Amino acid sequence: MTSPVDAGAATGRIEITGLGVGFGRNGRRVEAVRGLTLMTTPGEFVALLGPSGCGKTTVLNTVAGFVQPTAGRVTVDGETITEPSADRGMVFQQHSLFPWKTVLANVEFGLKMRGIGSVERTAQARRYLGLVGLAGFERAYPGELSGGMQQRVGIARVLVNRPRVMLMDEPFGALDAQTRLAMQELLLGVWREVRTTVLFVTHDVDEAIFLADRVAVMTARPGRIRDLMPVKLPRPRPAEVIATAEFMALKARVLAQVREESGRAWTAPWP
Repeated sequence: MTSPVDAGAATGRIEITGLGVGFGRNGRRVEAVRGLTLMTTPGEFVALLGPSGCGKTTVLNTVAGFVQPTAGRVTVDGETITEPSADRGMVFQQHSLFPWKTVLANVEFGLKMRGIGSVERTAQARRYLGLVGLAGFERAYPGELSGGMQQRVGIARVLVNRPRVMLMDEPFGALDAQTRLAMQELLLGVWREVRTTVLFVTHDVDEAIFLADRVAVMTARPGRIRDLMPVKLPRPRPAEVIATAEFMALKARVLAQVREESGRAWTAPWP
């Protein structure tokens, strides 16, 4: 069976080298990220963990093209990122769907903006809605859906553009525990099909280990990569893997580092 994303396994190499990002306001300057280096392989799933305010979302926004670095370089497949692009799709914690458009119209929107004809874009939108388990909901509106279903629409809307990279900023953070686990399992199933590179920001250690090929732990602000740990648990991963000794051992290691960096974040002076 051919993957919906034809070149997903061959593209999506992220290279972040010596990244620095600072923000200034009211005479103050905050250095969010300093000297951060991170590289992914095409089709890899990498989770970013770290204390609040360490720059996780800032890193994501530089890859998306929403924020420009003050130092260093960010590239995807060797191309320097200078602006947003559908090749780098973002899924936010709070869905950004158009409430006045149907589910189908929301997913079609990016294709329409690119000039794709109505027949093709409808077919593609239906295809990806089926992939995220929402076939039959094409005529519904976002307000008629649960939070988990809204996020599935958001994922389909990103994937229909066949991005080289999917950026996810705590996409399941607002969901209840049961729905969150179901969404994690669904995401892994979709990722197995499309094999696009995923950079996933989360505060949840279990979530990071369950989903990712590698877990990157960031330091307290200004953020950099403290450790980059491979997750050697076999795929596909059933939910029961979280009870295994291998999972728990890696969780203990990650938790210790995150706890230490969180302590540093609490005592760090404000500029």
